[in-house]
Amino acid sequence: MILYLLRRVFLLAFVFIALSILAFSLGYLFPGDPLQNFTGLRTISAEQLPLLIAEYRMDQGYIQQYLGYLQRIISGDWGLSFASQQLLLVEIKMLLPATLELAAYALLISFFIGIPLGIIAAIKPDGVLSKAISALALTGYSLPIFWWALLLIMVFSLWLGWLPTAGRIGVLYEIPYQTGFMLIDILLAQSQYQQEALFNALRHLLLPTLVLATFPTTVMIRFTRDSMLEVWEQSYIKTARAKGLSRSQVLYRHGLRNALLPVTRQIGLQFSTLITLAMITEVIFSWPGIGRWLIDSIYQRNFPAIQSGLLIISTLVITVNMLTEVLHTLFNPLARKR
Repeated sequence: MILYLLRRVFLLAFVFIALSILAFSLGYLFPGDPLQNFTGLRTISAEQLPLLIAEYRMDQGYIQQYLGYLQRIISGDWGLSFASQQLLLVEIKMLLPATLELAAYALLISFFIGIPLGIIAAIKPDGVLSKAISALALTGYSLPIFWWALLLIMVFSLWLGWLPTAGRIGVLYEIPYQTGFMLIDILLAQSQYQQEALFNALRHLLLPTLVLATFPTTVMIRFTRDSMLEVWEQSYIKTARAKGLSRSQVLYRHGLRNALLPVTRQIGLQFSTLITLAMITEVIFSWPGIGRWLIDSIYQRNFPAIQSGLLIISTLVITVNMLTEVLHTLFNPLARKR
């Protein structure tokens, strides 16, 4: 197991190096002056130019420039945003919790809904209920997320007026920034309108979370159903049933435990999907997360922000995938043996 972890750490370090090389190369691949792309300064005066050239090692070779880029990334000097002229690392710290909050709640919904429905669909695969769940999963899997989001907005916001269409919380509530996670910040604020603000934030969170959770929920239904059906045909399941155990006992004691082991690997895969889909969801619902910020940066030709956004999102996705692989190996003896 120690050797496996060392291999994973080495692979993670290799991927990070390759990712940093790509992010560094973007400074030269983007239009404009590479020094401006690295610093984020719109204009560089004659007095600043020699100092910045020396600091960013622009008078040296690419290897020395790349090593200097790594040092700046590690130290937190990510440059400035072309659009706001603010520190990029500060903007990312402000926006990233909103995306993580949305993705985390969507992932929880997909697990708490997708896994039970997948188990129900696998109990009697030829039954009416199983076919209905499979048809529902196939429909949800085929829905374009932007169309589904606009449809829910039209029904629940415009027609019924139950839910808001955009934002994280109403403009009437002043919640001080502490962690960046809105629900946690509301609980920590201890304001006199805490309950009203919490209810308002939940109303703002409901629609984008449902939209974002649709695709991973359908994937979890299909994956859990197939995993249960595969386990249900194993010899130890047949042996347990031959010993006289009821169907529910076989399901909970033997089938479910082994069928859910491969599901743990889906955490990383679905998280990667959620981060990608969150960009579209954040634009539609005006959710102030890093996905919307990155898309706005593309429209604004904010090259330093694109460079930093690519680096932080890729690092986050790779890290979560690696952690889920390690957890799956810890929980699954067969995976450790392989």
